[in-house]
Amino acid sequence: MATETDRTVAGGLPGELGFTPEQDGYIRVLHARTHNLKGIDLKLPRDALVVITGVSGSGKSSLAFDTLYAEGQRRYIESLSSYARQFLERMPRPDCDLILGLPPTIAIQQEMAGASPRSTVATTTEIYDFFRLLYARVGIPHCPDCGTAIRHQTLEQIVGAIGDLPSGTRITLLAPLVRGRKGHYRELFERARSEGYVKVRIDGAIRDLDEVDRVSRYQTHDIEVVVDRLALKRSARSRLTDSVRTALEAASGTCIALLENGEEAFFSQLLACPACGRSFEEPNPNTFSFNSSYGRCEACKGLGTVDTFDEDLIVPDKSLSIAEGAILPWHRSGGRTGRRLARMLDELTAALKIERRKPFHRIAKAKRRLLLYGERLEEKTGIPQRNAVIPSLQALMEDNPGLGALKYSQYISQVTCAVCQGARLRPEALAFTVGGLNAWELTRLSIRDCLEFFNGLSFEGARAKIAAPIVKEVKQRLRFMLDVGLHYLTCDRRSNTLSRGEFQRIRLATQIGSGLTGVCYVLDEPSIGLHYRDNARLLDSLEKLRDAGNTVLIVEHDEATIRRADWVLDLGPGAGRDGGRVVYNGPLEGLPKAKGSLTARYLTGKDEVPMPERLRQVGKGRVLTLRGARQHNLKNIDVT
Repeated sequence: MATETDRTVAGGLPGELGFTPEQDGYIRVLHARTHNLKGIDLKLPRDALVVITGVSGSGKSSLAFDTLYAEGQRRYIESLSSYARQFLERMPRPDCDLILGLPPTIAIQQEMAGASPRSTVATTTEIYDFFRLLYARVGIPHCPDCGTAIRHQTLEQIVGAIGDLPSGTRITLLAPLVRGRKGHYRELFERARSEGYVKVRIDGAIRDLDEVDRVSRYQTHDIEVVVDRLALKRSARSRLTDSVRTALEAASGTCIALLENGEEAFFSQLLACPACGRSFEEPNPNTFSFNSSYGRCEACKGLGTVDTFDEDLIVPDKSLSIAEGAILPWHRSGGRTGRRLARMLDELTAALKIERRKPFHRIAKAKRRLLLYGERLEEKTGIPQRNAVIPSLQALMEDNPGLGALKYSQYISQVTCAVCQGARLRPEALAFTVGGLNAWELTRLSIRDCLEFFNGLSFEGARAKIAAPIVKEVKQRLRFMLDVGLHYLTCDRRSNTLSRGEFQRIRLATQIGSGLTGVCYVLDEPSIGLHYRDNARLLDSLEKLRDAGNTVLIVEHDEATIRRADWVLDLGPGAGRDGGRVVYNGPLEGLPKAKGSLTARYLTGKDEVPMPERLRQVGKGRVLTLRGARQHNLKNIDVT
């Protein structure tokens, strides 16, 4: 049942006040008591740049995030159906009598990026979605094997390629109708039956069409109809040609030859290498997605790195001998596993003639590799490779993943994937270029260099018409990134390596690019970590948000931000129990006259932070030295 407060919120202020929130043009808060707020009443103008300031602990975040944003989110969730609400976190009603005139709210807080290693600067800002679309529509394909430009294949070339298989080979000819899409496909199966098809392959399993009515609607599927099954013979050439033609017509120019041993050969009238005869699927945006099974490198599953046992972590102190516990994970293992590993170590050292009391670094390099990796171990000693140190640790991890990860993950480090070299994509995706760069090479550019690349990009004919709207969107988003001072970030930089301020400004750039209006944005100290020059550009971006018809509420201490505000709310006068009161609430021009405002005293120069008369001695002769620092964008620097 709706409460009196709910009815008041829906209908506006009580009639005796003579206006509604829409007519008033303000966000009105009555008796806010969240955390240390002292039952304050206030109004804040909509479609304005509002700075909420005051000493730390005065209640700024309690008002901005825990009251205004929380109420905005609560109302949004309450507006959804009961079915949708069960999947969302229920937000409690803030401790406040009434909030009126509140637009939909979006919080852009100083929060760390998600831990997902798949999230990058390009994916977070949605720029990568346009990269994928660009490569799928106007990318120039090359053969990943020989580098030759790819051309379309004819029916005769496809029949010839299949006919070149050994005589007597039995094949199943398939026409792919669905590739990596969701749906129940009931109508598709009905149409296939009406066209005379008897069997269908669904997600790799061949089934009778009469037994299939539909598939799971919310799962991704591959569906191919079986066109023919035949043994390759000279006398069957005409039948093969007819079947290939039928498959190509049914599947819009593509077909699959499935061999008895499970191998598949994909053929296409659309893309084929003239040098080696290899066919390729027509690209789509998923072809260039490292989060999709159709585009990612299978060796690293699209991460660009793989977890591997690190020799330096397994033997951290190479001055120790094996008897002294140089091989740390084996030395620390106890119980039945420890006894088994000890027996294996005795067997290995005896077979390799390794002195157990000799320092590890003095053991011959070839013997160390055999002991750790087991390459050609069985050939030299008769001991299986799996009994070597690293293969045995891998086996322990696979046999009991939970316990293995707990005990042995400390000996694992991430290394660049040897297959894709960190590109995350499969070779077929990397073989497409735009402006001479493949998708990975493009994402390795910084935001500034990427914008320069797109400014110099040109296309001809139909490709120019296709690329124009995509390039326009990319350039617009890159400019937003420049405007918030993130020109130095590369597009492939992982989100979980960004600072809090960087991630907040990325989210801000994304919101600017969304073009929403009538929204209340709540930001948490966006100036943190910015140079003065970049701070001015950030404020320009915030004013663009405001000018687009949005309300921008900023929790901030920065002087430049306060001086650019349309409206200032100063909370205080102190922190904790001494805060939570409105010291000043009004246009910036009136702030210097506010009594009891510390912010006003510092802005007018009445108070200042004094320079110490005596500077303390720094370091006392001791130094910390870093050499060859190369993390993220550091350029191999030495620092003392």
